[in-house]
Amino acid sequence: MTAPSTYGLSSAARNLQWLLTNLVEEVPGIQSVAVVSSDGLLLLSSDPSHTEETRQARPTKGPRGSSADLATIVSGIGSLTLGATKLMEYGGIKHTMVAMEEGSLFVMSISDGSLLGVHGSAECDMSVVAYHMALFVGRAGHVLTPELRSELRKSLEADSTGSGR
Repeated sequence: MTAPSTYGLSSAARNLQWLLTNLVEEVPGIQSVAVVSSDGLLLLSSDPSHTEETRQARPTKGPRGSSADLATIVSGIGSLTLGATKLMEYGGIKHTMVAMEEGSLFVMSISDGSLLGVHGSAECDMSVVAYHMALFVGRAGHVLTPELRSELRKSLEADSTGSGR
C-alpha cells in the first residue's frame, strides 16, 4: 500500500500518517483505514487517492474501495452507537465490531468524538486488529487537536482537487 503524500504537513500530521500506514502494513488482513472527525469528515486515510477515477480503476471488495465511503459508514455507526449509549445509560462507546461473511468492520473512539474505522478481510484475526487499533488510539488521541484536524482536512481537500502538490 502506498502512503499518501506528506509534503507540506506538520510533524504531528506526518507522525499520525505514519502511525496509520504502520497499522495497515503491520496487521495482516486490514483492507483500509479511515480516521473520521466528530462531524463525520474524513481526516486521514490509508487510501492515497480520493478520486473517482482511481476508485473505478482499482476494484476491491468493501465500501467500493473508497476511504470516503468507509468514513461515511464509520460515521454512521459511530452516531448509531452514541444514540444507543444515551438510551441504555451504560457509558461511552469504546469500540464496535461488525462481523460479516466476507470481512469485518471495526470502529473505535479516538478522542473528542473522532473515530478510527478499519475494514478487514474475512481472514483477519479480530483480536489482533482490535489490539493494534487500541495502540493507534493510545498514540494518536492526545495529538489529534482541533488544529491538527483542520490541517488534515485541508490536506485531503487539496489532494482531491489536485492542488495539494
